[in-house]
Amino acid sequence: MSEQRGNGNGPARTGPPPGRGPMGPGGMGGMGGMGMPVQKAKNFKGTLRRLAGYLKPQRMKLLAVLVTAILSTAFSIYSPKVLGQATTKLFAGMMGRINGDPNANFDLPGIWKIVVFLASLYVVSSVFSYIQQFLMAGVAQKTVYGMRNEVNEKLGKLPLKYYDSRTHGEILSRAVNDVDNISNTLQQSLTQLITSVITILGVIVMMLTISPWLTLILLLTLPLSMVVIRGAAKRSQKHFKTQQMELGMLNGHVEEMYSGHKIVKAYGQEEISVEKFDKINERLYEAGWRAQFVSGNIMPLMNMVSNIGYMFISVVGGIMVTRGSISIGNIQAFIQYARQFSMPLVQTANIANIIQSTIASAERVFELLDEEEEVPDAAEGSDAKLASPKGDVALKGVNFGYKEDAMLIENMDIDVRSGQTVAIVGPTGAGKTTLVNLLMRFYEVNGGSITVDGVDITRMQRGHLRSLFGMVLQDTWLFNGTIRDNIAYGRLGVTEEEIVEAARAAHADHFIRTLPEGYDTVLNEEASNLSQGQRQLLTIARAILADPAILILDEATSSVDTRTEVHIQKAMNQLMQGRTSFVIAHRLSTIRDADLILVMNHGSIIEKGTHNELLAQGGFYADLYNSQFVGGGMKQIVS
Repeated sequence: MSEQRGNGNGPARTGPPPGRGPMGPGGMGGMGGMGMPVQKAKNFKGTLRRLAGYLKPQRMKLLAVLVTAILSTAFSIYSPKVLGQATTKLFAGMMGRINGDPNANFDLPGIWKIVVFLASLYVVSSVFSYIQQFLMAGVAQKTVYGMRNEVNEKLGKLPLKYYDSRTHGEILSRAVNDVDNISNTLQQSLTQLITSVITILGVIVMMLTISPWLTLILLLTLPLSMVVIRGAAKRSQKHFKTQQMELGMLNGHVEEMYSGHKIVKAYGQEEISVEKFDKINERLYEAGWRAQFVSGNIMPLMNMVSNIGYMFISVVGGIMVTRGSISIGNIQAFIQYARQFSMPLVQTANIANIIQSTIASAERVFELLDEEEEVPDAAEGSDAKLASPKGDVALKGVNFGYKEDAMLIENMDIDVRSGQTVAIVGPTGAGKTTLVNLLMRFYEVNGGSITVDGVDITRMQRGHLRSLFGMVLQDTWLFNGTIRDNIAYGRLGVTEEEIVEAARAAHADHFIRTLPEGYDTVLNEEASNLSQGQRQLLTIARAILADPAILILDEATSSVDTRTEVHIQKAMNQLMQGRTSFVIAHRLSTIRDADLILVMNHGSIIEKGTHNELLAQGGFYADLYNSQFVGGGMKQIVS
């Protein structure tokens, strides 16, 4: 069990989410995302129903969004026909003048009434559109707010084995990227889908009221449009997929080279690194150029198809005007409707891809929410609490395996009394860290029991149980904050004097005061502005300040120099007085002074006793101990 800041697999966005164009949802005015690779859900219908369940509490607002979308779109759709009426009046006045009618006049009052009415339509349409966006923003954010809370609560209930079996990047990607994808779709694409569908239906209705024959001509161009869209999207799909793959490789290479730039420079590998970057970048350029070129042709091709439709509409419409079967204003309105008709079709097809990707993201989030949780804590009020913990620890007949059919620890019995120091040694994979995981209930035993002061740990709340332990691990963990905050992390309400006293006990006070800001020095994200040894001293100070009943020390001084180790060892000896201490693979001096040494191998305790007793036995421990002597000097026992 080791504390970590991360494993380098954090969620790095390598481009727009699948199904979205490079300029946001629908990119290039709803065209650019047509060829983007789409992540598909395994169970689309089931996931869609479950996601819809999150929207149920907001159903009244969603109904209001639908009503305002219909009204906004309806007013917008009706506007071209009203504008056509003004054009007809102007055309009638102009033709009267041309034909020499002395009584022919422009109906300016009528035209002004139409203009005012048209302006009112635009204003009302904008108002309803604003209300629609305002309501949908609230629906989307409240829905995702609840989902994020569920994910956060779930992450706190998942057992340690879930985190051990997955990369940090994968978990964070589900909790952040996938939830953001759902949020963006609810916020933007859903309203766009509603308005696109309403626009298509409304435009068809309005065109039919003007001329069924012209409407038929326009609809005949739809198959050609679909062929163009499908062909371009299919060709660009493979290029977008390659682009995303190469972009991920480029990001991985840059991250790797940046995190290890000292090693790269030390071994003189800069040229090779740059050469590899250039090769990946060249492939990314080729894939990106082809993807953008092919998808960028969709709009010109669609315009070409639309222009063919306009040509037929103009010719047929002109003939109809000359025969007096249709007014010129209606022809103008029809052409506007024809222009409005093609864009929602492409947007709808694009949004269908986005929704596929969103359902896939929702499925990944739901998989996280459906993961098996930790065994429930003891119920409030019935849980046991130790008011004055002594630190007696006992394991009786403990069996444990990470897999049910492969036991790592079998029938383990340990009895540790308060104030004893227990050293745990053994080769890698012997089960030393597993034993600590079981003590702190990060994993549940398959059989037997573990007690602290005679109380079974399953009867305690996990938070109370873990408050009894203080940990100093080989892998230090410090967060982005001041040194003062990092030392005080394990205990609430501490004073400045207590923080400084703990730092002095850990021999950290001197180096802290040499820093420009002292205890107010802010550590960066990886605490890389301190040396490894200094970071270890701060974690030791944190454990000292926490004042726990039981200590767990895992290679606690492995990262400090020999002189500092002597000081820390004195502080540790003082800290361990009166406390039960488990020392895992510690320095030889600590092991020699331990009250009990447990020698583990393959999950079992094969030897136990004091240092001298185990040496006298001449067994596994003696061989391990003697192997640490090199030229008369002694090395630490390592796991």
